[in-house]
Amino acid sequence: MLLTSACSDSLLDVKNENTYTDATYFKTKTQFNEAVLATYAVFSHTGMMAREWYFIFDLLANEAERSSALVGTELQLTDYSYTNNNEDIVGLWSSLYRMIFRANLSLKVMETWTPADASEETLKAQYIAEAHWLRGFAYFNLVTNWGRVPLKMTYDESKVNSSPRASVEEVWKVVENEFTLAIPDLPVAYSADQKGRATKGAAIGFLGKTYLFQKKYDLALAELTKLTAAPYTYVLDPSYDHLFSEDNINSPEVIFAVNHVYTTSNTQYYMFGGQEGEDGKTFHTGRAQEYGFNDWENVTISNALVAAHTYADPASGAAGYIDPRAGYTYYGSAANGGDVEYCDFCSTGAIKYPFDFYSNRYRKYEPYEFQKYTEAPMSGINTHVMRYADVLLMIAEAYIEKASPDVAKGIGYVNQVRNRPDVMAKNYTVSVSQSEARTIVRRERRIELAGEQSRWFDLNRWGIAREVLNAEHPEGPGQYPFLDKHILLPIPIAERNSNAELAADVSNDWN
Repeated sequence: MLLTSACSDSLLDVKNENTYTDATYFKTKTQFNEAVLATYAVFSHTGMMAREWYFIFDLLANEAERSSALVGTELQLTDYSYTNNNEDIVGLWSSLYRMIFRANLSLKVMETWTPADASEETLKAQYIAEAHWLRGFAYFNLVTNWGRVPLKMTYDESKVNSSPRASVEEVWKVVENEFTLAIPDLPVAYSADQKGRATKGAAIGFLGKTYLFQKKYDLALAELTKLTAAPYTYVLDPSYDHLFSEDNINSPEVIFAVNHVYTTSNTQYYMFGGQEGEDGKTFHTGRAQEYGFNDWENVTISNALVAAHTYADPASGAAGYIDPRAGYTYYGSAANGGDVEYCDFCSTGAIKYPFDFYSNRYRKYEPYEFQKYTEAPMSGINTHVMRYADVLLMIAEAYIEKASPDVAKGIGYVNQVRNRPDVMAKNYTVSVSQSEARTIVRRERRIELAGEQSRWFDLNRWGIAREVLNAEHPEGPGQYPFLDKHILLPIPIAERNSNAELAADVSNDWN
């Protein structure tokens, strides 16, 4: 008997039942939710709010200065010597496109969901809206930092390396559309266990901000002023200090924040790897450890930012008025308004700040009023992305800058922010010129939002980045000048190597 054997094509194509694909995994409402949560999880990735986000935007805008401990990648940011392979900038670019990729995947798999009832219909609409909001957030940060960028609007497009750059106008149109699509189906608020997700207010706020950045002031006002009335209940937190505590998730001022949770379930060096939290939307951050004077202290608050807290008295015009927010923003000397003690609520009692005669350090986002050391880079203090004071100041700016300015109304919104109960800064008179009002609102944003990664975007929106930063950072040994090219970040060299269409459209090895 002759025995023979043969291979069948069907045997070679056996399906691995232990693996999932996007076509086979998403079946239940829990799994569809996971797709969206995975998109939020990018907030913890390299270049984002676990670590590098703070260095990038605080150092570029001179809100922070290097200490002797700062080296390498971050050091390049403070002296403008960075190139197209700076790891922090590359990480930011990659993470923003990863957020887009995951949002695109979320939108694709939602097409396969047939809701079982009305509650699932509502959830499906919400998840789709969240994906649009997250994609809008990513493109907002791409267009403001890189200008012309590739648009990848579908899951299939996200998997293709080579794609051309869209015009700035085209990208802004996408951003407007994403936030507009998100608004109808996002809730006004979430239950406590769902905080950290984008709300209707976050979509309206970012749509208004998008219009403001394009100088569409009337459209910005139409959106932003919605947040000052029902059904929205945003108010200024009575305590400026509370905004930067571990309990700030409960602040009535928060419009969108990236949630952080103090956790010991991972190595303390978790933040360097950009791993994701277990539920996709919470993780810890190393900012407190990196900035803290009793910890690593890789950077300090800049002298220019400290100096900005002293200005002419709004009532009398006399020089030397110190803004009351100084003591909440930095530790320093009584002469410059800094907090002269820390550990006010420690069991040991208050401790004198040791460097008050020669150096200031960040107090914002630090836990030093409650503990002497951060102990590990696992801070649970949430990162504000948009809060109500920011909205009020954007409204003020729009009133001051629009074609038919209403300076008095704009200054009124500035004074609202200054009237926070534990701040009560002296109010400005409303009878000022447009030029004076512009100076006022710009200074107010610098002080109110100090160390919140807003200044870089503000300086570029106002078109004064080169003028201001070269004045604050004079060229000299170890300091390069801020050039026009620095207004946009360099396109990462790795992206150019993998995207021929983009590479052919980059000028001067930069952008």
